[in-house]
Formats: sequence, C-alpha cells, structure tokens
Amino acid sequence: MIKGLYFVTDSILSNQGILKDAEQVIKAGCKLVQYREKNKSFKEMFEEAKQLAGLCKSNGVLFIVNDRLDIALAVDADGVHLGQNDFPIVLARKILGKEKIIGTSNHCVEEARQSEKAGADYISVGPVFHTRTKNDAGAPLGLGLLKQVRAITKLPLVAIGGVNEENIDGVLQAGADSVAVISAIVSTENPEKSAKIIIKKIKNLKKNKGL
Repeated sequence: MIKGLYFVTDSILSNQGILKDAEQVIKAGCKLVQYREKNKSFKEMFEEAKQLAGLCKSNGVLFIVNDRLDIALAVDADGVHLGQNDFPIVLARKILGKEKIIGTSNHCVEEARQSEKAGADYISVGPVFHTRTKNDAGAPLGLGLLKQVRAITKLPLVAIGGVNEENIDGVLQAGADSVAVISAIVSTENPEKSAKIIIKKIKNLKKNKGL
C-alpha cells in the first residue's frame, strides 16, 4: 500500500547527497523512496540506484525509480514511476510483470482515469502547489483536482508539488493517501528531523480526523 511519506530524491537541491538523504528519511520512518535523476549518465544512475536499492531492501522500504525502466530493471527495484510521455504503462507491465509497482504522474482527471485503465498501481497528481523541483511542472493545480481524482478512483493517491508540513492537512483532507515530499526535506539542515516532523503530522492527522 502506498501511504504516508513518499520521499523523492533530488541531487540538485540536496545539501548532503541523495544517499545520505535516503538514509536519514529511512531512519525517520519513511517506507517509500523514489530515485529521480534527470542529468546523469546511465552508469552514474545505475551506481546510485544500486546503492539506494540495497539500502531500501535492507530496511524493508519500497524503492521506486522515476522514468527509467532500464534502471529499475537493472537494480531490481520494486517498481517504476512513469510520466505521461514516458514508457507506456501497458508495455511496462509486460516487461516488469504483475509483482512490480507502476505509478504515474497525472495532471487532470482524464489522465488519471486512463492511467488506472492501463493498469497503474497508484496515481500521482500534481503539482498541487508551486514547486521549484521541476522546471516544466506547470502551474499549481490546487486541492480541487485531488478531490476530483479521489472521486473517480480507489487506487492509492499521491499528492506531489510543493507539499510541506504546513499544507499537508489540506492535502490529506482532499483525499491523498500519500504525500511526495522533496525540498521540504532535502533542502533543510536536518533531513531526518524534517522527515520525522512530516511523518508524525501525517499520522496524527489521519488518526485525529479519521482520514
């Protein structure tokens, strides 16, 4: 089940390196890590992903690779996250098999509907708020879209884009099962502490408000 904190690496925003970031968020209690890298060679990505995969496996944490199906296969990741213009979900499923996780990025209700129809295991929606982690992310879509997508699917719903401890309340109430967080963790002086605060807030909100 995709739920709680969904940590995404970012080598540009990171203050101490993605491996250290991953170690700290896992120590804080995070159960899902996504490796996202856009600017490195296959060899560099393979080496980083291999280390992250080992770290996650030894700690019972799910490991997802963003975009790169080849990297996901090479390091035996738990799954892959695909954008609308990436490898087709149907073909990815044939290659990965039924046991692996396939998630997708979606920017409207129809994309989410098509992703589920194609066989996605979870739906990511965003950017919910303004974000500086992706240059082509587009304008913030707001909480309204999260509510609309929640209404048409029972798949795990992940909110991404500018999510932090200050706005998580509204995101969860809008229907998100999980929150993808990047800069609110990796850009801080203490990623472990930042992750703990977010994880605790998610747990308290779900418990107190029955989410």
